[in-house]
Amino acid sequence: MRMQWKAALVLMLGAPGLALAQAPTKTSKPAAAPEAAAKAAPAQAPLELKTDEQKTIYSLGISLGQSVTALALTPEEVQVLQRGLQDSLSGTAPAVDAKEFTPKIQALAKARQSQVNIATLDRASKEPGATRLPSGVIYRELKAGTGKSPRAIDTVKVHYQGTLVDGTEFDSSYKRGLAVEFPLNGVIPCWTQGVQKMKVGGKAKLTCPGSTAYGERPPPGSRIPPNAVLTFDVELVDIPGNTAATP
Repeated sequence: MRMQWKAALVLMLGAPGLALAQAPTKTSKPAAAPEAAAKAAPAQAPLELKTDEQKTIYSLGISLGQSVTALALTPEEVQVLQRGLQDSLSGTAPAVDAKEFTPKIQALAKARQSQVNIATLDRASKEPGATRLPSGVIYRELKAGTGKSPRAIDTVKVHYQGTLVDGTEFDSSYKRGLAVEFPLNGVIPCWTQGVQKMKVGGKAKLTCPGSTAYGERPPPGSRIPPNAVLTFDVELVDIPGNTAATP
């Protein structure tokens, strides 16, 4: 099973989108510069996924790719990773002692995730109209509302889409076709703080530091890594009855 996972990742990393590219071997020529390679290499035909087995393996590749997004690998580092996998699959003697460096993988992932989180928050804070709250939550109004603003003790009805730092969607009420209701003080702090700034009918983007989202304990079974920065596009549909009579 370990070999199958590696093989799927080699295929997935070897090509953008659905195209497949062979990893370099000992006899391969040195890789050309990206610009030269783009001009010289003909476009490859898209991979056709005909059987359930092929689709399953492809899904495995997607899953594995998502599992390394926290490393924020550069194109050059992706090539290094791909070479390591290819050497393992082909039985080539490794260039380093894997047992020596395996314990460092988690530390690398944490360091890289921290860098990505900081960059994401910094980028969000520079978007037009963005406001950084004292907690670090970044609030950006996308559409002004005309109704009431909720209090933390109110129940709100919202539509939303949640994404990870790489743009992967992990949840969406829009896809379910059903707005959700919940007490505003019963959700993550990012929502409690950010949605209070909205008015009914409005839309906003909330960029949530890990400490205001799920921290070290993301929901079981979710694709959210620990301490992840999360982004939510939120539409405040209604405040069911609680603030209508409140000035």
